[in-house]
Amino acid sequence: MENQVHHRVVVVGAGAAGLGIAARLLKADVKDVALIEPSDKHYYQPFWTFVGGGVVKPEQSVRPMASLIPPGAVWIKDAAATFDPANNRLTTRDGKTIGYDYLVVCPGLQIDWNKIPGLPEALGKNGVCSNYAYDQAPITWDNIRNFKGGNAVFTFPPPPIKCAGAPQKIMYLAEDYFRKHGLRDKTRVLYYCATPTIFSAPKYAAVLMEKVVKPRGIEVLFKHNLVEIRAESKEAVFKNLDTGETVVQPYDLLHVVPPMSAPDFIKASPLANEGGWVEVNKDTLQHVRYPNVFSLGDVSSLPTSKTAAAIRAQMPVLAANLLSVMRGGQPLTRYDGYTSCPLITGYGKLILAEFDYELKPKETFPFDQGKERYSMYLLKRYVIPTIYWDGLLKGRRWPWLGQS
Repeated sequence: MENQVHHRVVVVGAGAAGLGIAARLLKADVKDVALIEPSDKHYYQPFWTFVGGGVVKPEQSVRPMASLIPPGAVWIKDAAATFDPANNRLTTRDGKTIGYDYLVVCPGLQIDWNKIPGLPEALGKNGVCSNYAYDQAPITWDNIRNFKGGNAVFTFPPPPIKCAGAPQKIMYLAEDYFRKHGLRDKTRVLYYCATPTIFSAPKYAAVLMEKVVKPRGIEVLFKHNLVEIRAESKEAVFKNLDTGETVVQPYDLLHVVPPMSAPDFIKASPLANEGGWVEVNKDTLQHVRYPNVFSLGDVSSLPTSKTAAAIRAQMPVLAANLLSVMRGGQPLTRYDGYTSCPLITGYGKLILAEFDYELKPKETFPFDQGKERYSMYLLKRYVIPTIYWDGLLKGRRWPWLGQS
């Protein structure tokens, strides 16, 4: 039938994970790889912190999807809707049934703007902003550069979220801007953080608190989660996760990081665990119940930070293990949970956090990365984007970075 097709490998999602793994498989001479992706554009989301800080223009973070689909891949310009892994098939939003021999699931995660009452109506107006959307990040910069003093409030929701360092990166840029423009003594910078520490990896958490937060007079309130925005009175309502009490915080600038979760169509599928994430073995990236299904990136159940750097480390593991399974073997390669978070701490300053599942440092360079460095800022601004566009998305290998 016209609405039924079959492919050797189907990849759901053409974000960093989907484009990269499809390119890797094609380079390994796998025939008949299909990508399911409805979007016309691909966004380099790590740049949105720089957009919000006035460093780059938003258009520098976007390219046409058609220019990034790997040569030889079949682009199915549609969205996955339901999965039937017992019968090796899925359906799309447009009603197609697609069969597969092997499936890679990596559609990313969804932003749950509506889960905070008052946020959808307030977003982008009267000091409320967020770097977690392409059209909103420029508004963050407008708010920072037009700020005249008062309460600058930044939030961090309960994880998991994509790029868990981003909520504080924009705070550090804003604080640096206020300081350089004579506004710091007129400003309270407040960070309402739902977690008990400022960063998951202890080494970098200690450095951030002792070398950045305290010396710069940033006020941090741990275990406080944003639960409501009262835009008419410019108040943010937080819940103390220990006591259950609410705290009402007036704001002049409010940067909101919304809650995030797996896409609804993943949550409702047989592929999901109780939390809604695609349930894979954390070492092999193979699904725990369906051996011809693999997952990587933000939608996977892997217990590590959801970053492009994590995908960079996951990709060779998934490719090697999938190819082994396709040849009739077992997964042979293991992922150690490596992820990275380039923590921008101001204009021209960055701490490059790299760590594994055990939250132990796994650093690339032969010096202590727990220090603010201009060189690492330049890496983030110029080198990593090139690696992303010309390496990661094209499935290229980079042994000089410790990844094959």
